[in-house]
Formats: sequence, C-alpha cells, structure tokens
Amino acid sequence: MNSQDDRKQQWVVPVIEEELVTGTQARKTGSVRVTKTVEQVTQPTELTGFREIVQVNRVPVNSVVSSMPQIREEGETLIVPVVEEEVIIEKRLVLKEEIHLLRQRVPSQVPGSVTLGRERVRIERLDAEGNVIDGGG
Repeated sequence: MNSQDDRKQQWVVPVIEEELVTGTQARKTGSVRVTKTVEQVTQPTELTGFREIVQVNRVPVNSVVSSMPQIREEGETLIVPVVEEEVIIEKRLVLKEEIHLLRQRVPSQVPGSVTLGRERVRIERLDAEGNVIDGGG
C-alpha cells in the first residue's frame, strides 16, 4: 500500500427517507336503536256469502202410474213426485202432482270484521357510551 491509499477513507453514510402511511381505524362514535311494535287494528269489512232461495211450484199431473216415481233432477230443478192411492174398483197409483224445487244461489253482503297487523317503529340515536342523544321518531 502506498501512502496515497492510506489517506483515502471510506465512509458509510446512511440515506434515510421518510414515508407517509395513511389509513383509517374504526372507532365507535354512536349507534342507533330501533324499536318495533305490532298493534292490532280491527277494520270493518263486508264479506260475500251465499244463501239458497227455494222456489216451490206445484205442478198438477193427475196421471195413473204403475209404480212409485223416483225423485229426479232436471237442470237446477229437483222434482219430488206426490202420489195418492184412489179406491176405484181396483187400486192404482195416481200421480197427482210434482213439486218442482228450483235452487238459486244469491250473493249477499255479510257484515264482519278483519283483524290486521300494523307495525310501529321508534328509532333512537345513541352516543358512544350508549346514552340516548336523539329520541327521533
């Protein structure tokens, strides 16, 4: 080594750089309390029901029959035979009349009520310690 090399010294100089780190942190500042209640409300209404109306017509027949006729239906009409025994020289069945019953369904309004549910909501705003700060609505 020569004397010139001895005069040179090396220095290590650290280079420092500052960096900015940003971010967020969750912190409780308040909360909201929601209270919900259900109340029962009775509301009047009309319900549709049906009732049957029977119209009775007596239809004279006066014919001789050999056996008892059966009850029968013709469309919406129920026919009920009415017989009578007559004493003549011989006994015979005489169909005296038929009763024709016509059934009709007639709508009618029936008053009634229906119970409906309704919800009510109350909202309260709370601070970080849980104290109510706004009783809102």
